[in-house]
Amino acid sequence: MRAPDPLPWAEPDPPARDAAAERSARAALTRLVEPGDEAFGRAVRVHGAARLLADLRAGRALPVELARRDPAGYRVRLGGHDDPEHDLARIAGLGGDFVVPGDPGWPTQLDDLGDTRPLGLWVRGAATLRLAALRSVAVVGARACTDYGAHVAATLAADLAEAGWTVVSGGAYGVDAAAHRGALVVAGPTVAVLACGIDVHYPRGHERLLARIAEEGTVVTELPPGAHPTRYRFVERNRVIAALTRGTVVVEAALRSGALISARRAARLGRQVMGVPGPVGSPSSAGVHALLREPGSVLVTRAAEVIEQVGLIGDDLAPVLSGPLRPGDDPAPITRRILETVPTRGAASTARIAREAGLAPAATRRHLDVLAARELVDRTSKGWRRRGGA
Repeated sequence: MRAPDPLPWAEPDPPARDAAAERSARAALTRLVEPGDEAFGRAVRVHGAARLLADLRAGRALPVELARRDPAGYRVRLGGHDDPEHDLARIAGLGGDFVVPGDPGWPTQLDDLGDTRPLGLWVRGAATLRLAALRSVAVVGARACTDYGAHVAATLAADLAEAGWTVVSGGAYGVDAAAHRGALVVAGPTVAVLACGIDVHYPRGHERLLARIAEEGTVVTELPPGAHPTRYRFVERNRVIAALTRGTVVVEAALRSGALISARRAARLGRQVMGVPGPVGSPSSAGVHALLREPGSVLVTRAAEVIEQVGLIGDDLAPVLSGPLRPGDDPAPITRRILETVPTRGAASTARIAREAGLAPAATRRHLDVLAARELVDRTSKGWRRRGGA
């Protein structure tokens, strides 16, 4: 995986700036500035959010970085929403927080976005975003996905979550929702990155899903409370998903799918780009197949292969799969020990099998994948079950 080029601009804010004033000003500016505004981000870095906000409030000339902008537009927005403390109280009342660069909870990998990094993040959830994002993978794809795409996304997300990886997606219909639900069904960590305010349920049909993610995982957005989604905000949301994670997996995408934007932004950031192939003639997978022809993209079919791409070199290798067990074949002793702990009636979770076999869950899961490939065990909705006669 190619490392991102060094970014000379990525320096801490000057110590003379008041942290509380900067935080409040950044909260206010999230109402004035659209996500990904590079010129405004540069002005904030150079002059500080508090000074820039004070100049806008006082009607002073904009700094050189914004010399071509009409300040009247900013002042119109400012006139209707110039109370950042109200927004900060709103997020606190929801049990959330507003984190900015330099805060302990800020995911520093977002600094790779340069001057397009978010001014701050409105965060709500049971998990700390910075910790959740340390070992995270984006699973994205078509909103109008097929049953195949939904099944692959849910299975992939569940397996990643069971292996201790956070599943990040956009909370939308289709592949996004399947990925979030796959992680939740195994009580795994998941993060939804929104293109609207933290208190806006979009899409409306996902009100319960987003509430559950907030209770068990994390919901995050760079837009202030009450902000509504727009087409542009969806596009810019993708850069946050790409930067937040170690890699992006695309599960079903047509040739003009927005999921491909996430993948290509991930590639520009030096993150790993992966795709799950679909039926050769399926329009729903045409975009993935085109992506897999691009240099640096990797074909994956299971969680172990994803982890091999984004995990530690030498430590997270995917097990080599082989055909069904035949006469004269015999699993390795450790694999046989795991097989003997898998019930023939009912089912057992990976964690339970690991405890009984005396192995780490990640290692246990790799051996279970080998046994499944040899058609000795099956993965069911309730866990692992041994096939008859195995």
